[in-house]
Amino acid sequence: MKHIDVETEPAYAEALFGVEIERARRFADNLAREGEERGLIGPDEPARLWTRHLVNCVLLAPELGESGTEHPLRVADIGSGAGLPGLVLAIARPDIDFTLIEPLERRTRWLSEQVEDLELDNVVVFTGRAEDFPQKRTFDVVTARAVKALKTLIPMIAPLVDHGGSIKLLKGARIDEEIEAATAQITRFALTDISAQVLGEGLVPEPTRMFSATVN
Repeated sequence: MKHIDVETEPAYAEALFGVEIERARRFADNLAREGEERGLIGPDEPARLWTRHLVNCVLLAPELGESGTEHPLRVADIGSGAGLPGLVLAIARPDIDFTLIEPLERRTRWLSEQVEDLELDNVVVFTGRAEDFPQKRTFDVVTARAVKALKTLIPMIAPLVDHGGSIKLLKGARIDEEIEAATAQITRFALTDISAQVLGEGLVPEPTRMFSATVN
């Protein structure tokens, strides 16, 4: 059996996941054991699974907003892949209803297996592209991580967001360049409140960046 060098859970992870840390640990274990074999993550990723992936994703959880007592927030994750950030966010925010949208069936099989194994009752998995999702203006928030550049991603996801809802995307160090390159798409889809924020600064060794906008 191939030995897998898996990153030790960092001390700050429990504070970020709170009472859901055990589910996060189970997901991390599942991903470390099966992720490379199933084409979900590369061979080097288990060694940085917590810091680069789970922690990077869970930093977005507090930014999604608050659910109402009768109507949970509706959040879609586009191109969910291995469940980053969708499954991580669903673990951290059981008060929110998540739809994971992923075009590759082998990945949606994995996502569905994890929903069952982790006993998540706040997740629906959809096999298909964001453009093919049948219910437009459905979600309060749409997220994505490392899917496409903003100028390509905005036309795909803005139609899924309800009026007054928001787009919150995990992006890399070139986020400002992406925003500038997407000026036409930002105008076309009437996005306002554009911002690029750093998440986790002072909390974790590797903060992440978030693109945020309101859809009008």
